[in-house]
Amino acid sequence: MVRPAMAQALTVLELSERCGEPVERLETWRSAGLIGHESTDLYTPDDLRRIRLIQFLVRRGFQVEKIAQAKREAGLLTSYVELTSSGDIGRTYSLDEASARLGWAAPTLRSFLEATGFTEQDAWIDDDDMRALETLKRAEEAGFPEDTLTQLVRVYADALGRVAEAEVRLFHFHIHEPLKAQGLSAREVLEASTVARQRARSLMEPAVLYFHRRGLERAMREDALLHLQEDADRSDPSGQLRAAVVFVDLSSFTPLAEAMGDDAAAEVLDRYGRLVREAVGRNDGRVVKQIGDGFMLLFPKPHDALACALTIEARTVAESQFTAVRSGIHWGPVLYREGDYLGTTVNVAARLVDAAARHQILVTDAVRREVGSVPGVVFAPLGTRHLRGLSGEVELFEAVAAKIQRAWERPVDPVCGMELQVEEIAARLLVEGTERSFCSQECLRRFVAAPERYVQPGSTSEPS
Repeated sequence: MVRPAMAQALTVLELSERCGEPVERLETWRSAGLIGHESTDLYTPDDLRRIRLIQFLVRRGFQVEKIAQAKREAGLLTSYVELTSSGDIGRTYSLDEASARLGWAAPTLRSFLEATGFTEQDAWIDDDDMRALETLKRAEEAGFPEDTLTQLVRVYADALGRVAEAEVRLFHFHIHEPLKAQGLSAREVLEASTVARQRARSLMEPAVLYFHRRGLERAMREDALLHLQEDADRSDPSGQLRAAVVFVDLSSFTPLAEAMGDDAAAEVLDRYGRLVREAVGRNDGRVVKQIGDGFMLLFPKPHDALACALTIEARTVAESQFTAVRSGIHWGPVLYREGDYLGTTVNVAARLVDAAARHQILVTDAVRREVGSVPGVVFAPLGTRHLRGLSGEVELFEAVAAKIQRAWERPVDPVCGMELQVEEIAARLLVEGTERSFCSQECLRRFVAAPERYVQPGSTSEPS
């Protein structure tokens, strides 16, 4: 049975039914000042929102007393409700009620709910949820297969979840924390933050729509290209397309972070990320994902992929106090699934970057043959190699641009992996007849304390 809104007044029994908490616990929370109002025994949808936050905090180990203190001193629950409220919750539905209303079997409905991030802790489905589910139902009736819709929902939930997380985290670190550092009280910080959030919130949804339109325009261009490139004599399986996959990463990021600290490493990563994205944009590619210092890139043609990798190499070589990059490129069929690309082509490209040395751009024979001759670029044969995790051997080539070969002659700090111009060398040390160069006194100190960590027998220096 669907419960009417009735001006959104709820008894404690109705509140308990909707949120899944026993009446006794709700009364404890009311006594602590977390929910309810002094003027009435009834509750409102805002209390349901507060309960969601309280449930989350309790699951994370916070005591009710601590939550109540934060509410009294900084208005924690009030600000949360103000910033997350999208209007009245309206009716609420159990899983069975929603299933009957939509005409879906319960397992189908649960599959869609789980794709949106719905968990067992979400004990009720509100009108906002129902409107979204009804949209999915109409899409299914229009002919979209259930599996396709589930994929799309997961992509929406994951991508927009990251957008929301970025909004909240960046606001916290770069607005809330600076306000706190000014010596304001907890309530003053919260009040100032709330005003700033409310102003920013009006900008968020238009920004999301704008970037979606931009992304859709680009995706439609690529889809038109895909249609034009389809060969009559080649029929790739459903969900597959041919693409050039590039993996690129910093060859010494882990030792760099250890030697220089997370903040300095993050600054290097920020510079690196900007130039990677710029190179991708200039060469008609797209960033599929970034994990730490590693990027997975996708291009419609191997020529564009190679041009991008060469651009990244040239740009990083030109950077001051920067570590080397390495890249791997393969061309072939890839399987599209939930906003990601999978399959052997992806696996080979990933293994290539693992096998690459500093400054190396490793490509397969499939890439070399598809690209053909490129002015100023030599494909140096490296023979066949067995790549970790893959059966059989792969014929490899190194793509080398003559104009950036000389960058390899720079001294490399053996501790952090930074490549140094002469004017950037902070210290030198002669070790067994070989001069080592360091970007800082700290790297020199680390080297002197444990040289065996940074120099392998027979090597001339650099960390991997």
